[in-house]
Amino acid sequence: VDNPSSFENVRIKWYPEVRHHCPDKPIILVGTKLDLRDNPETLDKLKERKQTPITYPQVLAMTKDIGAVKYLECSALTGEGLKDVFNEAVRAVPCPQVKPNKRKHCVIL
Repeated sequence: VDNPSSFENVRIKWYPEVRHHCPDKPIILVGTKLDLRDNPETLDKLKERKQTPITYPQVLAMTKDIGAVKYLECSALTGEGLKDVFNEAVRAVPCPQVKPNKRKHCVIL
């Protein structure tokens, strides 16, 4: 959430790469370093480069553009949102269909 160029790489680099290798799999877009969004040092560095943290409208647009099923934010430093990221990843994985056994068996003992 603190790096506009990394955010733009989602569209330019990572989305095409993921779609190439996993064309039919759901995508969850995750904003990392959530702890830096309101960090004064981070905000000063961004201001020096005439940048701002990633905004929610930007995220919504990116999520729609790449067809992501969900957007989540987390911080590895504080642990905030990490559990949600993994829980949503598990939910996004389609469950395989169990094929019923068409042959009937008879067991005689």
